[in-house]
Amino acid sequence: MEIVYPHTIENCIGEKIIFQEVQHEADGDRVLVENFVVPGSGPIMHTHWLQDESLTVVKGKIGYQIYGQEKKYANEGETVLFKRGTPHRFWNAGDDILNCKGWLKSANTIVFYLSAIYAAQNKTGSGRPEAFDAAYLMTRYSTEYDTTEIPKFVKKVIIPITYRVGLILGKYQKFKDAPEPVRR
Repeated sequence: MEIVYPHTIENCIGEKIIFQEVQHEADGDRVLVENFVVPGSGPIMHTHWLQDESLTVVKGKIGYQIYGQEKKYANEGETVLFKRGTPHRFWNAGDDILNCKGWLKSANTIVFYLSAIYAAQNKTGSGRPEAFDAAYLMTRYSTEYDTTEIPKFVKKVIIPITYRVGLILGKYQKFKDAPEPVRR
């Protein structure tokens, strides 16, 4: 699957990401991003096992939280850095659209993964992605990403069953050109 930059994705809950470009660096590729988030919206608690993520507030106010810690806030001109392996979330904590610029490093499969997650959310019209797509993505890319808020029982039992049923039903043909996951 070839992605042309800039590459824009939007979901049905008010999040828009523009992947501006990928910069090739000796210690791994860096993808430059810009996001726009409506008030109260933002991704749930999640982990990038292999990527650092940096967001600088251009306009608005970002709320963010590291798993197990208190909520914090950053205003225009301030930068938030989430180190790889750190469960985190962020949201628009203001009254206007939040606009941030930043990067993720190493780029790995993040552009494909988030594009597919947003598409799965748009299928349902809610923040919850379509079940078979979510099961496929969470299973295939488990070495790169985790969704902390999903209960362990769902991750260990429901998602694997849903994934296998999806295989039997041929639900994953659309992912035939999906990039290989990066192994830790």
